[in-house]
Amino acid sequence: MADVKRVHTLDWSIQPPYLAPGYTSTLKRAPSQPLMPLEHKLSELTGPVYGESDIKELDNDLTKNAVKNGEPMGERIIVTGRVLDEAGKPIRNTLLEVWQANAAGRYIHMRDQHPAPLDPNFLGAGRCLTNDNGEYRFTTIKPGAYPWRNHPNAWRPAHIHFSVFGRNFSQRLVTQMYFPGDPLMPLDPIFNSIPDEAARTRLISQYDHSVTTPEWALGYRFDIVLAGALETPFEKDDDHDD
Repeated sequence: MADVKRVHTLDWSIQPPYLAPGYTSTLKRAPSQPLMPLEHKLSELTGPVYGESDIKELDNDLTKNAVKNGEPMGERIIVTGRVLDEAGKPIRNTLLEVWQANAAGRYIHMRDQHPAPLDPNFLGAGRCLTNDNGEYRFTTIKPGAYPWRNHPNAWRPAHIHFSVFGRNFSQRLVTQMYFPGDPLMPLDPIFNSIPDEAARTRLISQYDHSVTTPEWALGYRFDIVLAGALETPFEKDDDHDD
């Protein structure tokens, strides 16, 4: 499994920089001095990856894992794919977490005061383990676009955040998945902070009719490659919901 320390040796031609002027909040977040590696504490290296509880049956179904009185609002979708190493081999039994806005483009988070409705039947978070083929699968609601005040009339394209864990808490990579044909992608400074066009396209899921379930949900495929020529672009800082 890839270690987060690997970000210091990433191919910068395909990875977003720490400082992206179009993404204005990086002006304050980007380091102004050379980075200094910190030695990991024992608890970081030996602590449980999966938190205080095991993966539950409905953790990967965001349409059912909330305390609910009915169905969540919006278009139901299935998102599946594989987690692969640089040789294309599957990464088995690794933890994936996802989080996203609801169909109206609103997070259940105190910092999100966007005047759009909250959905009491949708928490917008889920998790699962990959199987022996490196495959994962989530059922969820297609997220909506939302304003984010980065620039005049700024809207984030519909996206889902993915977090991939390694053997311990210090091994974590975070990325975002977008949807094909979204007209907001050419206008989005986060998506376009990735300098390589081919790398940007690897963040766009593919509609997959074989994953689509009749009369139930459309299907999308999104593979995550941890290293190599087809490496998925990853974020440097995951402490925000943009």
